[in-house]
Amino acid sequence: MAMHILLLDVHYEKTRRPLHTESITLGELAALTPKKYSVELQNIVEPTKIDYEGDYDIVGISTITPSAPFAYEIADNFRKSGKTVVLGGYHPTVLPTEAKQHADSVVIGEGEFVWPQLLEDFEQRKLESFYENNNPVDPEFIPNPLREKNKKYGYYDVVQASRGCPYGCEFCSIYHIKFGHIFRKKPIEKVIEDIQSINGKFFFFADPSLTIDVNYTKQLFKEMKELNKKFNCFGNIDVLAKDKELLKLSSEAGCVLWHVGVESINPESLKIMKKEINKIDDYHTAIRNINDHGMNVFGEFVFGFDTDTPDTFEKTEQVIKDWNMMPGFQIIVPYPGSPLFDKLDKEKRILTKDWSEYTVNNVVFQPKHMTPDFMKNEVEHLYKNFYSFYPTMKRIISSTRFGLYPFISSVNTNFSVAKRYT
Repeated sequence: MAMHILLLDVHYEKTRRPLHTESITLGELAALTPKKYSVELQNIVEPTKIDYEGDYDIVGISTITPSAPFAYEIADNFRKSGKTVVLGGYHPTVLPTEAKQHADSVVIGEGEFVWPQLLEDFEQRKLESFYENNNPVDPEFIPNPLREKNKKYGYYDVVQASRGCPYGCEFCSIYHIKFGHIFRKKPIEKVIEDIQSINGKFFFFADPSLTIDVNYTKQLFKEMKELNKKFNCFGNIDVLAKDKELLKLSSEAGCVLWHVGVESINPESLKIMKKEINKIDDYHTAIRNINDHGMNVFGEFVFGFDTDTPDTFEKTEQVIKDWNMMPGFQIIVPYPGSPLFDKLDKEKRILTKDWSEYTVNNVVFQPKHMTPDFMKNEVEHLYKNFYSFYPTMKRIISSTRFGLYPFISSVNTNFSVAKRYT
């Protein structure tokens, strides 16, 4: 009888997530699984009734930090029912010994090369406690993912054209894991094939940034022009402020919204986070250029740096209130494994190691110039000001000039964020 493998992507947080995306990593592992095995994929984004007595030989669970306690609970329950559990993902990668307490085996880092070996070892009854790949995976050998069947309403299909990010932000959970700093690109023809496999109209590029290798991205967008798809993606504001050809090609390829890490209006904060490439003068230019090419902008701001003071929030509000974009405001999270966590932990400023609290809405460390409650309240105040009825409707109405699909994207994003915070 063929082995039955269940792959779970656990993204449960205490707060509602405005956007649910499938796990591209587990989809890739499913594609790498030998055909003699049957594979089932599930996304878990809230506590649900899970069939712990199901006919599974191996249960693979991927998790990030805030969902780790929930993932551990699921893993423990499966092990109690006699199932073999494998944990992987960002959090088990940075804290493998912790994860091993809840699993038979832990995959550290990228799993493409070690997953087939793990399955073979399991069949031979010699499963190891830890599996770690010692070389960065060449994207040419990363298969296009198998996608979850029976996807629930509200889930976005995800495509990834590249892996890794070279920028090295202090708080980033990508750069500081093994090989996370090595930028690698999938062959464009494979990316096109993956996009063509998507049934729906909309998808989301999960790449940390599509402006790292602009020439590659321009060629990708040219190839996408005839696919008749619509998508959101991430980009760096310094490039988007200057490269109008890229914006034109992205619009022609189907882009309806650029996510940009504005991060801060404080140059000292940008210096701390190693984002000196972000220039305050570029912000308004980039937003205007993106809008001029018929696309929306979602700009993310981060608070909690040692350079932030109690008046930082009001100053931010005053500067961006006339910008035509959807703003996102998050509290910096010192994820374990990042230099920021190590720094704050050494300074005795980490307030909790309850990983479920490590979301962008909570303050898990002692800020330098304010109380944790003050910071949290100020971020909530910003959301309420920008996502009350009038400013939300103003942004949505403004997006109608971009056409139908940017309008649909604006409605979805604005109301999703507004529902979460107001």
